[in-house]
Amino acid sequence: MSGVYLKKANKNPETGTSETIEIVEKILAEIEAGKEDAARKYTKDLDGYTGEIIISKEQIDQASQLVSQQLKDDIKFAHERIKKFAEAQKNSVGEFETELSPGLWAGQKLIPIETAGCYVPGGRYAHVASAIMSIATARVAGVENILACSAPKGEEGPNPAILYTMNYCGADTILALGGVQAIASMAFGLFTGLPAKILVGPGNKFVAEAKRSLFGKVGIDLFAGPTEIAIIADNSADPDIVAEDLVSQAEHGPDSPAWLISTSETLANQVISMIDSKIQNLPETSKKAAEVAWKDYGEVVLCKSNEEAAKVSDVYAAEHLEVHTNDNEWFTNRLKNYGSLFIGEETTVTFGDKCSGTNHILPTKGAAHYTGGLSVHKFMKIVTTQRMIKEANRAVAQVAARISRLEGMEAHARSGDIRLKKYFPEENFDLNPME
Repeated sequence: MSGVYLKKANKNPETGTSETIEIVEKILAEIEAGKEDAARKYTKDLDGYTGEIIISKEQIDQASQLVSQQLKDDIKFAHERIKKFAEAQKNSVGEFETELSPGLWAGQKLIPIETAGCYVPGGRYAHVASAIMSIATARVAGVENILACSAPKGEEGPNPAILYTMNYCGADTILALGGVQAIASMAFGLFTGLPAKILVGPGNKFVAEAKRSLFGKVGIDLFAGPTEIAIIADNSADPDIVAEDLVSQAEHGPDSPAWLISTSETLANQVISMIDSKIQNLPETSKKAAEVAWKDYGEVVLCKSNEEAAKVSDVYAAEHLEVHTNDNEWFTNRLKNYGSLFIGEETTVTFGDKCSGTNHILPTKGAAHYTGGLSVHKFMKIVTTQRMIKEANRAVAQVAARISRLEGMEAHARSGDIRLKKYFPEENFDLNPME
């Protein structure tokens, strides 16, 4: 990677991966074997919760009473925008049928996934926005059964605001489960009898690894591990805002990378000088997380040109990417690898994280090289159809038979032969490939 490091990280997103894998595999194996009893045991041991796993209507009603009207209004505000964006995404892809050749029609159908499992983090922070991002999007897609999990905080159970939001967005069943045990329970259909066909939602490294490990048995949205932010900034950027935005993502957790890519050494050094004081002014929980994240995972790269900055950014393939430059349009057209792009000082990752409309469940650890974030399309299978009239077999069956024989697949060839013999009994066809 080009550029000069003004600050280099001590760790990278792969640090500690082998240990995480070992822990997650052990928990998944125990829960798959021990079923609901094993999941309950982990919930008791890790979260101090021994209550009912399935949240009742009475518990939801009680949670609703604990949520202020202002927060309810804010959740409604966010829900309206996220739902509207998901609806626009859904409308961008449609069903169709087209005639490829005379008498041969091929089509596309959109079928919602039957059961989705939505994970909502509830540990260090109460991620009500994550509930909206996953559940509301699944509802727009037409998912029949939406399961939602969030970690209980001791015997009090999951955060009341999260429970209210899950219910408001349309979750069919809410489970008081967190971590690997939540992912395993949704995947194996524990407590509900409805195994999830896809698992979605952000989480810590253990949640992310559990989803990765189960992929194949169940679909997943993407690899959504600890959050990342990168900012491309030149000498026109406001260092105070850039520093604030970097810290805003570092507070997620001690393993959340924050990267600055700048063509201005002056701007870069100004941002570096501001970071520590901004972190020290945070509340204790956020301060502890951001302090370690910036020390271990923060990086500042100085680049000679916009093109070099774009190349460096594309290598990082950041989950969230902000652009604060005099050439925002150029960067928007040039950049290729990111989960979500925030163009100009006026917007920020925080807006996308909470309420502005785009989904905040996004690829991390370089996954933006090959995938985008959670969308309504993740909850829908795009499947194909085909139908033909007999006459269309005259051309298609001959070609299919010859290609099949060329490949050495005689049974395939005979599937074409038999139709030609039935539909055109008086005709002779050359069904052998040319040597």
